[in-house]
Amino acid sequence: MIHLQGVTKRYGDTLAVDELTLDVAEGEVCVLIGPSGCGKTTTLRMINRLITPTSGRIMINDRDASELKAEELRRSLGYAIQSVGLFPHLDVAANISVVPRLLGWDKPRMRDRARELLELVGLDPEQYMTKYPSQLSGGEAQRIGVARALAADPPVLLMDEPFGAVDPLNRERLQGEFARIQRELHKTVVFVTHDIDEAIRLADRIAIMRDGRLVQYDTPEAILDSPVDHFVRDFVGSDRALKRLVRVPVSDVMDTDPPVARRAATAEEMLAEVKRTRFVYLVDEDGRLTGWLDRAQLKGGCSVEDALSDADPHQVAVAPDASLKEALSRMLGLGFRSIAVVESGGRLVGQVTLGSVEGAMTDSDDHQGAPVAPELDSGDLA
Repeated sequence: MIHLQGVTKRYGDTLAVDELTLDVAEGEVCVLIGPSGCGKTTTLRMINRLITPTSGRIMINDRDASELKAEELRRSLGYAIQSVGLFPHLDVAANISVVPRLLGWDKPRMRDRARELLELVGLDPEQYMTKYPSQLSGGEAQRIGVARALAADPPVLLMDEPFGAVDPLNRERLQGEFARIQRELHKTVVFVTHDIDEAIRLADRIAIMRDGRLVQYDTPEAILDSPVDHFVRDFVGSDRALKRLVRVPVSDVMDTDPPVARRAATAEEMLAEVKRTRFVYLVDEDGRLTGWLDRAQLKGGCSVEDALSDADPHQVAVAPDASLKEALSRMLGLGFRSIAVVESGGRLVGQVTLGSVEGAMTDSDDHQGAPVAPELDSGDLA
């Protein structure tokens, strides 16, 4: 789908990108990452011709990008950036419809598309269609930015640190939304980030760059298992087994038969259930998580009713498509040894325990590659 062949960009004596060659297959997410000044954003901007390469070729769907009109090229590429860039004088529906309007879509079609995309990014169309950018939170604005990039259904999506300006919690949620959307749409994506955890979570292939050059281009698993040199090993970090948890969805390891009692059950029934395990999750008649009962709280003559703990699923649970690293982080933050797994409506579907996390980390340790050989310079040989 996207082929970069010996692409170079010079600014006077400065070499921003040096003979970059890589292929991005159709439907894949390629993440460009590296230290500041490594050339990743310059590369992205050369793909949509915001920057002209000094030399080399960029092919998109077997067409030379340099031979296309810039406007034609950019209208075929979705583009989402860190600062979002929503027009403050346009409401959300109009912001999403910027490119469709340029393409001559009629108003009903644009409005239907805006509603469809708001639902796709997890925002209620009735609530958000008529809002203005000043009325949005940072996370909401980023979602609108992604919706706008998808508006004309482009085959290629370019994203330049699209979630970099939001807080860590919203960033994780946006990453999860992006991963869900990509599973549905299978876009060809080139994604720039400085966050290695984000790269590992979202990428099909990661391009690690340094001083304008491509150092390693491979799957996240291969980069974690077999870093090509000390720079990549240090860039990825020493906690490679922990980082690999980002690649494991909760649904892969969760216990789908957790201990459960109905909130409407009698005290005797709940007590009988909790005697078989340390605790039970409490659910309503629709299976939605409402709290739990811990046997330790029953010591000292405490009644069952007084020992019940209420719970907000948004605070004490994770979604099935969350990463195992997110689940571990939530458990440690809450001081739990397990955490509930709920669907979007709050229905309990399973639990993840520290034991299952440990098992996943052990599996990843078993697949770690050989250590990188030490790098020598001439002084080491003297």
